[in-house]
Amino acid sequence: MTRTRIVVVGGAAVATALLVAGLAGARTSGSARTHVNTAVTGSISFDGIWTSSSGQKQFQDVINAFNKTYPNVKVNYKPVGNNLPTVLETAVAGGHPPDMADIAQPGTVAQLAKQGKLKPITYAKSTIASNFAPAWQALGTYSGKLYALVFKAANKSVVWYNVPAFKTAGVNPPKTFSQLLADAKTIKSSGTPAYSIGGADGWTLTDMFENIYLRTFGAAKYNQLSQHKIKWTDPSVKTALTTMAKIIGDTSNIAGGTSGALQYGFNDSVTNAFASPPKGAMVFEADFVGGVITSSTKAKPNTGFNTFTWPSITPGADAGAVEIGGDLFVTFRDTPAIEAFVKYLASPQAAEVWAKQGGFGTGNKNVPASVYPDAITKATEAPIGSAKQVVFDMSDEQPPSFGATAGQGEWGLFQDFLKSPTNVAGIQSQLEKAAAAAYKKGK
Repeated sequence: MTRTRIVVVGGAAVATALLVAGLAGARTSGSARTHVNTAVTGSISFDGIWTSSSGQKQFQDVINAFNKTYPNVKVNYKPVGNNLPTVLETAVAGGHPPDMADIAQPGTVAQLAKQGKLKPITYAKSTIASNFAPAWQALGTYSGKLYALVFKAANKSVVWYNVPAFKTAGVNPPKTFSQLLADAKTIKSSGTPAYSIGGADGWTLTDMFENIYLRTFGAAKYNQLSQHKIKWTDPSVKTALTTMAKIIGDTSNIAGGTSGALQYGFNDSVTNAFASPPKGAMVFEADFVGGVITSSTKAKPNTGFNTFTWPSITPGADAGAVEIGGDLFVTFRDTPAIEAFVKYLASPQAAEVWAKQGGFGTGNKNVPASVYPDAITKATEAPIGSAKQVVFDMSDEQPPSFGATAGQGEWGLFQDFLKSPTNVAGIQSQLEKAAAAAYKKGK
């Protein structure tokens, strides 16, 4: 998907120790007891997606915290925004990539590693292993070598709901999919459509499918489909699409009906659900929905909006799995300054700088849930670090022409499916044809 992206003291102590162990020139400030390393010097150019309106300040705060330990390392952050993939591709092709960059697609990381463009970050392997579960390490690994750190993650296994609409209907957040469907009927009977869908942005539909597939067949099979090791004509895809049709085929229970869902984008789906009165009661989308609610509506947390985890479909299939989107940090050069920065970014201290401000999730298991600024943020972000299984956004793992291009591939075909939710076999065939072509081209 191409869009702005948008717990133990002992473990933290170990991570801090790793930052300074074996490095000469370290000194300690007697008053603040802050370890300061003046021996490591140099500059780092860093191209990232975050701009002044979407996280640049928070990432600069992380850089500033790093500089308290390494004052002689200058990190020059360049806010590229959503043009980052194109800018980075051009820079790499021209032989002048930045020292470090933020990449949203594991597939792109693998492609660059295969081409020999990236530098392995094996020097940070022990730091990462002490703070991240193996599933997180695997997301940044290609051909047995570690190339990327998943610094920031978005929990995509979330459903946001209008609290007054649920209260009027007399329902509680469902734990199973069958209960969700039953509650949806009750909500509709109370006077509000249950679902608010932003189908004009095709990625909202792929996100819905991905959560359904994950909760039906589990992480292992999900990863097989992500990597095209099984075809889109597989019976499992038919089952997941048929399940999805129970939502998108319930036309009269969608804000604006099918035509409205095709016209409304992601932001519209959020503002529709949390307007007063609401046009819908639920939004199936990631943790970043909260930012749209607070900036574009008058709904208040707990009394106006809240969240629940994507309901279980096949008991035990998902085993506590969470789907994420995220920011993978990669390096194109290897210097002592870059190594120090990567190790710091893998520490809980780096994550806490941003996490305490909100709008930040991390797979770092040593970041305590107490660092999150409010109950809803804690409920959406803390599960990322404690999840037993983690899978990456399926469309981000696939060639962009299939998984991340407006009007074609998955995005376009799932919009077609929204129009004709009974055409399961037809959509399967078209998805497989598009996937096969994209994988053959390799982009």
